[in-house]
Amino acid sequence: MLQNVMSRVQNQNKWLLFIGVGFVVVFFVLPIFRLVFLSFSSEGSFTIGNYTSVLQDRSTWKTIENTLYVVGGSSIIAIVLGVMTAWVVAYTNIRRKKLIQVFIFLPFIIPSYITTLAWTQFMNKNGFFAHLLSLLPGSVEPLNMYSLQGIIMVMGFSHYPLVYLLTVGVLRKIPRDLEYAARVSGASKWQSFQKITLPLAIPGIASGGFLAFLASLDNFGIPAFLGIPGNIRVLSTYIYEQIVGFGPNSFERAATLSVILGFIALTGTFVQWLLLKKAKHTETAVEDKEPRFLLTKRTRLTIELLLWSFLLVTTMVPLLSMLSASLIKAYGLQFALENISLKNYQFVLLENQKAITSLKNSANLAIFTAVVCLVIGTGIAYVRTKKPSMISKGVEMIIGIPYALPGTVLALAMIFAWMEPIPGWNPGIYGTITILFIAYVTRFLILQVRGSITAFMQVDPSMEEAARVSGSNGFYKWQQILIPLIFPGVISGALLVFLTALTELTVSSLLWSSGSETIGLVIFNFEQAGYSTYSTAFSSIIVLFILLAIMMVAVLQKVWDRRMLHHDHSN
Repeated sequence: MLQNVMSRVQNQNKWLLFIGVGFVVVFFVLPIFRLVFLSFSSEGSFTIGNYTSVLQDRSTWKTIENTLYVVGGSSIIAIVLGVMTAWVVAYTNIRRKKLIQVFIFLPFIIPSYITTLAWTQFMNKNGFFAHLLSLLPGSVEPLNMYSLQGIIMVMGFSHYPLVYLLTVGVLRKIPRDLEYAARVSGASKWQSFQKITLPLAIPGIASGGFLAFLASLDNFGIPAFLGIPGNIRVLSTYIYEQIVGFGPNSFERAATLSVILGFIALTGTFVQWLLLKKAKHTETAVEDKEPRFLLTKRTRLTIELLLWSFLLVTTMVPLLSMLSASLIKAYGLQFALENISLKNYQFVLLENQKAITSLKNSANLAIFTAVVCLVIGTGIAYVRTKKPSMISKGVEMIIGIPYALPGTVLALAMIFAWMEPIPGWNPGIYGTITILFIAYVTRFLILQVRGSITAFMQVDPSMEEAARVSGSNGFYKWQQILIPLIFPGVISGALLVFLTALTELTVSSLLWSSGSETIGLVIFNFEQAGYSTYSTAFSSIIVLFILLAIMMVAVLQKVWDRRMLHHDHSN
């Protein structure tokens, strides 16, 4: 009897494994395979002619050059700013560190295309900043945002939180005894940083720099908003132009450019691997959050003023400038009482049907994507942490590929995979909102998997073992033990998926169709058509919603923590 039950369970596990592998192959492997295959095909036959044609085109090399400049320059800015802010927060005794971290993360939380709009309004020749510069001697003008320098600056400011996030924890884990030993042996503060701190922080810096590199390579919003009007192409916008242009062999050229873009991403991955391989790994088990440099009151006040000035200029000031532009009756008018009106908000919320539809579409897509990723991602994370194997590691790696690839590459892969999944059969998915949903789940599932893995790793295995010994069944174990313990971490992952899907632009720009417009696409279309007052008004609404959502989750987190604390005391 027992053998029959065990045999039945093993058969069920095999079927679940088979279904899981099939899911991964269909949704994650097949689209990439079809994309690469198309880049080597022409009229149904194998050829390298697409690569020959693309690489012989001068505009391709100019686009690759622009891409490398933008990605390299913005990554350097992100690494420098991220490491500096991480060191100040981790090692000094400055005040209000939690509030400082909120301001550091704001450029990352707010969609990059909205940040771009904010900066264009801030640097406008008729804006407040230009007025301040006019008071200075000489003819000093704001930076031209529709340039390579403008694109690099906005990308660097948008992505430095990634470097900060992965560096600050590593800095806190470096044993302070090593730094003290260097100081005692006669090394200066700079020598101690150069010889001890920096080499041991390389894993965090390399990981954060790599994420900033991928984010810059993937970014479509910033180069689209700033590069297209300035006639500056990068690979992500060049692929977009190929698709929307519907020229001869446009899909084959776009597929070829996508493979080239993917190759650059893989090269960056290899460089990161080399840095991590050569890096030293000497860390303590827990983060040491006590300051290591006790600054004098005067020095501390100076650093705090500089840091807050930087944070306000790079976050709040551009957003306030965008908000003021959204209240102006017509573009170009001065921000004065007689020119202020709410008609732009009335238009986007009540009168423009595409804006209203985009709110519904993006909200539905974000909710359904978050729920599906929550269920599937948490299940994968449970298997990955509780029953680790080569298969589960491979599944996690494959699921991460669509997020590591640039968004335009994934969007193109989705088109080729779902126009005809089986030759001669069109399921009618392409051209509907369903393909956006599939693309979002495929792209953002890894965010939930990583968040849920972190949550499961914080659960003591003895808790689950105690439930099993006491005879608790699977449902009771999840309801009474696992879900309460992993809930905060899992919900944080789901919130990240929700907000990312809600404001997504890169994938949507190639997969949208009439009636399936998203928030990002409508803002992009407003700006491209010259309706800056509408785009800033719509963006201001979205920023307000994002901030409210984050505040609501923070409140719910506190309520949950109090409830769990009360539950523990009552037991």
